[in-house]
Amino acid sequence: MANIKKVGKNAYKITVSCGYDIHGKHIRRFLTWHIPDNMSEVQIKKAVNREAVLFEESCKQGYVTSAIKFEKFAEEWFKNVAAIKLKERTLANYRYLSRRVYAEFGHMAMSKITPRHVQKFISDLGDGERHDRYKKGNLKSKTIKNHIALLSGIFEHAIKMQVISLNPCRAATLPKDDTAEKEIYTLEEAQRILQLLFQEEQKNLHYILYFALAVYSGCRRGELLGLEHKDFDFERRTMSIRRASAYIPKRGIFTDSLKTKTSYRTLKLPAIIFELLSRYKTQQSEYAATLGETWISQIEGFNGKMTDNDRIFIQWNGKPMSLNTPELFFKRFCKKHNLRYINLHGLRHFNISTQIFAGVDVKTVSMNAGHCNPNVTLGIYSHAFAAANAQSMDRLVKVVGVPDLPEAFTGDSAGMFTGKSAPKNLEPKKSAPSLHQTGEIA
Repeated sequence: MANIKKVGKNAYKITVSCGYDIHGKHIRRFLTWHIPDNMSEVQIKKAVNREAVLFEESCKQGYVTSAIKFEKFAEEWFKNVAAIKLKERTLANYRYLSRRVYAEFGHMAMSKITPRHVQKFISDLGDGERHDRYKKGNLKSKTIKNHIALLSGIFEHAIKMQVISLNPCRAATLPKDDTAEKEIYTLEEAQRILQLLFQEEQKNLHYILYFALAVYSGCRRGELLGLEHKDFDFERRTMSIRRASAYIPKRGIFTDSLKTKTSYRTLKLPAIIFELLSRYKTQQSEYAATLGETWISQIEGFNGKMTDNDRIFIQWNGKPMSLNTPELFFKRFCKKHNLRYINLHGLRHFNISTQIFAGVDVKTVSMNAGHCNPNVTLGIYSHAFAAANAQSMDRLVKVVGVPDLPEAFTGDSAGMFTGKSAPKNLEPKKSAPSLHQTGEIA
């Protein structure tokens, strides 16, 4: 039975006994209930008794709404929900973001966190500094939204567990999107890049293959680095996307599942890709033979299981290539040839945008890109679709044609605005003389 004791003039302290711990220490939970304004003594008595009953029920269920701290509950969420439902990379990213979240809310009781607290946190994040080693400046809106996504996910789970009744993040206002317009290579620039790449030395054959695949397939970085020789069908000239190469600081490079179910796809590729791959496979096999036992013949596959090493893009000893290696080569390559540098994801944007301008329907573009649905493609590449739609009108005119405009039209233009033809004689008619004028009436 809960114990109710008045403290001060405007509050009651509710105490619930929760038994004893393994050391024989008495466990008690406390709740301070503040008296609302304009309540009679009878209403106060009923309200405080109701709060005591609800508080005692919460304690019996294992959760104390006002007592459990945010960080403690968040750790339960990481263990019981996030570790089961989220991908390993997403989980690692949320762990990274939790530092700021815990610093702000970790010490607070779950029920005490209000939308005002969340809004202040958003404002503080906008003025905060990045923790990245290689980037400086304030946090971007996407990073702020990721923090709130983590916070909101924890509160949503708290609602399901009946710890709180409302998610304070729902009432908060998120910052405007500050993402700059995507930089995309022009067709001439992409052609120039390929032309110069194909003139690289033989030792860079793996980079030639990598960037040719990036241009012609539009795959993500992790998808390209996760490719294996068995993913290519030389007869049908197709490539199957089945896995991704990922990286987490504490774990290193590992094999991961793809971003969405629709990311598993098969793409048709030009013959030059298979010519490059054939040459590279021969070169790779000869190189592996020279290393002998130094060559890594087994790598970590799905779920940590070891599998035969069939990776295409590798390090010197056969280990999967680092995710940043192609980017570093591309930076040096662009600088060497005085080319405009856009990060490797820009080649994916180029591929997708080129498909759109070529008139490929949005559903097919979405499938080729591995997006979860066409709406994602429309949202990301709305500017490209708008420009393509404008160009489609030019193609319509070319098909239908336009007659020559004469120097002058026949007929008059008097009826242009009235819709009626003008009278043949525009001179005003003379009226008949009145009786006064004829003298018949004095």
